Amino acid sequence: MSQSSNITWHDSEVTKSDRQQQNGHKSVVIWFTGLSGSGKSTVSVELEKALFQLEKHSYRLDGDNVRHGLNKNLGFSPEDRKENIRRIGEVSKLLVDAGTIAITAFISPYRADRDEVREILEDGEFIEVYTECSVEACEQRDPKGLYKKARSGEIKEFTGISASYEAPHQPEITINTEHQSVEESVSTIIEYLKNKEII
Repeated sequence: MSQSSNITWHDSEVTKSDRQQQNGHKSVVIWFTGLSGSGKSTVSVELEKALFQLEKHSYRLDGDNVRHGLNKNLGFSPEDRKENIRRIGEVSKLLVDAGTIAITAFISPYRADRDEVREILEDGEFIEVYTECSVEACEQRDPKGLYKKARSGEIKEFTGISASYEAPHQPEITINTEHQSVEESVSTIIEYLKNKEII
C-alpha cells in the first residue's frame, strides 16, 4: 500500500511534556513479550490495576483484544505478525504522546519487530519486559488449550511449537513467572518505574 504525498503532519500546541506534567508522571511503553501462557496478560492486568491505585494514567493493549478490532484482518503468518506489531507500536507511540503509560501484552516473537517499536520512541520510553517461562511450563498451563491444538496440527505456525520465538537479549526487566508470583512480578516492575523516576 503506497502512501499519499498529499498529507501533512500537524503539530499540537499541547506537548507531550505538558501532558506528562499534568498527569504527574512520565509516559512510556511497558512492552510485555513472551510465549503464550507465560503470564503476559495476567501480569499486565494486575500492573494496570496497581498503577490505577497509584493514580497513574495507563492503558493496556492486549494481543487477543486488539485482534478483535484494529488487527482483525491479520493472521499469524510472519508478515502478518510483523504488521500486527507495527500497528501496536504506532498506537503505543500515540498513547505515550498523550502522556499515558501504555502497557502492551503481545507474544511479539521477532526481536527485529520489537526493536523497530523501540526505534520510533524516544530513549527510555520503551521498557521491554520479558516474561520468561519454559515451553514446558507454558504448555502445562495452557489456559486457552492452544498448545494442545498446536500439537495436534489444528493450529499452524504456533509460537514455541511450530514457529520460533526470539527472546530479548537485554530487556529492561525480566520476570520469571515459573518462580515469581504475579504480585512479585508487578512489584518488580513498579520498583523499576520508581527507580527510573517514571512514576
